[in-house]
Amino acid sequence: MVAWSAGLLLYRLDPEPQVFIAHMGGPFWAKKDAGAWSIPKGEYDPDTEGALDAAHREFREELGVEPPEVDWVELGTFASSSGKKVVVFAGDGIGFTASDFTFGTFEMAWPPRSGKTATFPEVDRTEWMSLDAARDALVKGQRPAIDALAAALPELPGT
Repeated sequence: MVAWSAGLLLYRLDPEPQVFIAHMGGPFWAKKDAGAWSIPKGEYDPDTEGALDAAHREFREELGVEPPEVDWVELGTFASSSGKKVVVFAGDGIGFTASDFTFGTFEMAWPPRSGKTATFPEVDRTEWMSLDAARDALVKGQRPAIDALAAALPELPGT
């Protein structure tokens, strides 16, 4: 069975295009940078929830703030190496204040084989990045979303 995720990719012109992405939290990603960033996103069941609704919910859960009320455009569905499908929506984030986050958390056994459980943030930092920097920073399966955004920018609101 295919796992589905949905996410919101905010963009702005400052003056060049930038996107808002998040560095993944937890011990596996702590000392990694390239390939350790993600579009704010999360899993959903397409039989019970729409992709855009799920993307909004996951944005709130991961960052602890409401996504901006803007027109969202579906960029496409992108496959990760694990086979997960990620539906990405783009929205003009020029007025989005990237601060005052309360990152969501998850628990996992840590240290490994210790029998102990530790809590980690889902995201440990966020940043506006140029499209080129974001291509390098994002996990491999999400990089095509940047190319889709670049192709769509001339038609998107705010550009």
